[in-house]
Amino acid sequence: MSKYDVIVLGSGPGGYVAAIRASQLGLKTAIVEKENLGGVCLNWGCIPTKALLKSAQVFDYLKHADSYGLTVKEFDKDFGKVVDRSRGVAEGMSKGVQFLMKKNKIDVIEGLGKLKPGKKVDVEGKEYTADHIIIATGARSRELPNLKQDGKKVIGYREAMTLKKQPESMIVVGSGAIGSEFAHFFNSMGTKVTIVEFLPNLVPLEDEDVSKQFERSFKKAGIKVMTNSSVEKLDTSGKLVKATVKTKKGEETLEAEIVLSAVGIASNLENIGLEEVGIVTDKGKIQVNDFYQTNIPGYYAIGDVVPGPALAHVASAEGITCVEKIAGLNVEPIDYGNIPGCTYASPEIASVGMTEKQAKEAGYELKVGKFPFSASGKASASGEKDGFVKVIFDAKYGEWLGCHMIGAGVTDMIAEAVLGRKLETTGHEVLKTIHPHPTMSEAVMEAVADAYGEVIHL
Repeated sequence: MSKYDVIVLGSGPGGYVAAIRASQLGLKTAIVEKENLGGVCLNWGCIPTKALLKSAQVFDYLKHADSYGLTVKEFDKDFGKVVDRSRGVAEGMSKGVQFLMKKNKIDVIEGLGKLKPGKKVDVEGKEYTADHIIIATGARSRELPNLKQDGKKVIGYREAMTLKKQPESMIVVGSGAIGSEFAHFFNSMGTKVTIVEFLPNLVPLEDEDVSKQFERSFKKAGIKVMTNSSVEKLDTSGKLVKATVKTKKGEETLEAEIVLSAVGIASNLENIGLEEVGIVTDKGKIQVNDFYQTNIPGYYAIGDVVPGPALAHVASAEGITCVEKIAGLNVEPIDYGNIPGCTYASPEIASVGMTEKQAKEAGYELKVGKFPFSASGKASASGEKDGFVKVIFDAKYGEWLGCHMIGAGVTDMIAEAVLGRKLETTGHEVLKTIHPHPTMSEAVMEAVADAYGEVIHL
């Protein structure tokens, strides 16, 4: 029986990061993976979707070359090559994780791992033991009873990024990050897209101003938007899928070549030995304390299998926090109120902290500022004038309560607000921090200036 200090079950951005940090701290570490190193994020999520979206962006630039004073006489897309490029990027990243495992002297155990009592993991009949076992098995596309995925006409995100042929029409169910990104990608490629959202707004977790701008942009791009709507049943017997959609006005029947179900994710808790070990779960999540210990000593859980935002950067942070606590370092619990969220459609969305509605409901007196990219020199020069930056401050003490952005490149800008909030920066300090001109990022300073009645360029 092989003995380790730490065994990590799952090699996604939670698992492999936890394994590397454990090794850095001098702990003998192994990682168990049944498929590809890097998990869903590197192989089927964050990374390959961004590659697809980059192809869509370049294609959009070609379509609108004349608005930049350029003439492109002939251009087209090769959908198969777009998909192949995305897969190539994912494979390269997975190989990068393989390199990191070797560099950090982490043993990679291939196969399906099952937890056993007594701090043991069984992998394909061979037992391994460790003082600390970290569960990081991630999640998969969630299936609803009326949206059963067959992998052909009704698909999840995995099939969506490896389609052999571009569909002429598609219904996307759900407008969170996954649904919105695929709706944008396929629409840009020329597929006729309808997006169906059960709640009143697209990207319903975002600030309402952002959601409304996002909906306007999607409609302008030619996407049919149906909010306050739900897919009640599907008929896949014909060449096209018939979807019965319940709306406020009654039922409507839509037809499309493909239905993409993007109604969230489900944690991978089945068949990994939780019941045998006695690890407590609730509502499909493993219950843990602030440092990711389960109710059974020696067993921990991080990432999409525990409550909290199902985001790659959250899983990585949880993995590091968990391992540093195991190693005896002085560790602070993660502040889940300061987690950035990003959607990489066009326009991009990035946000952190409270929405305006949440801040009002929490009883704060607010100073709210907004700066549109239509007033930004860099945005005008780039031809990317849609969107804005919105900031929310506590009027009494100047605390930065929330920041919400929609527009080109905002996913790279949100870190300023996350860092500012971490350092307990006030509105006055942001206002007096000189931002470079011309950049998209100076819209943050201008939005703060607007909140305090000092905006120059509006």
